[in-house]
Amino acid sequence: MSLLGRMNTILQAKASKVLDKAENPNETLDYSYERQLKLLQDVKRGLADLVTSKRRLQLQRDQLQQNLTRLDDQARQALGSNREDLARMALQRKAGIQQQLSSLDTQIQGLETQQQKLTDAEQRLQTKVETFRTTKEAIKAQYTASTAQVKISEAATGISEEMADVGLAVQRAQDKTEQMQARAAALDELTETGALEDLSGSGSDDIDRQLGHLASGTDLDRQLADLKAQLGTTEQKKLEE
Repeated sequence: MSLLGRMNTILQAKASKVLDKAENPNETLDYSYERQLKLLQDVKRGLADLVTSKRRLQLQRDQLQQNLTRLDDQARQALGSNREDLARMALQRKAGIQQQLSSLDTQIQGLETQQQKLTDAEQRLQTKVETFRTTKEAIKAQYTASTAQVKISEAATGISEEMADVGLAVQRAQDKTEQMQARAAALDELTETGALEDLSGSGSDDIDRQLGHLASGTDLDRQLADLKAQLGTTEQKKLEE
């Protein structure tokens, strides 16, 4: 695998991890439910528009039907008045209206077929949305309960990131405390042995140490004199014998 390919794989893995942490199943489910509701609303709106168009055509058909009846009456009246020409004209108009009625009936029938299909689709989608809503709420409840359980378990076992950070902070605090305690003990030892001057004193540490050395020297001379005296006494006893 090339370097560029490896970098792309790493970036995709990191991006997937970030998205996985950022994604909230509850929000995803609610968003999906909202999209389905919008789709259902669009279907209902389309169905309402289709019914409106069908009603409009039906009104036109009813009006033409009234005109057809009126022309039929006019043709009879014209024949009754010996006006065959007017009767013929009325019948010609009647024929034109009948063609329009036939076209309107075909359009209305087509709209009714579409309305039935759209109504069936709307009912199926309505059932699907209701089922999804029930499933969604169940999944959300399970996710919420599982999330709470995981947090409780992580807190109890200390394996969560937050608890790990707390554990590291406690360990650092303990290490620092032990370090300070060791430093304090070392300073006390150095001060007691005189290797480190006690700055809190009155400044007479050098004199005390010199007097201490002088006393040690005098004691040494005394011990040496005692030893010589003992040796002299031993030699004298040997001569006397």
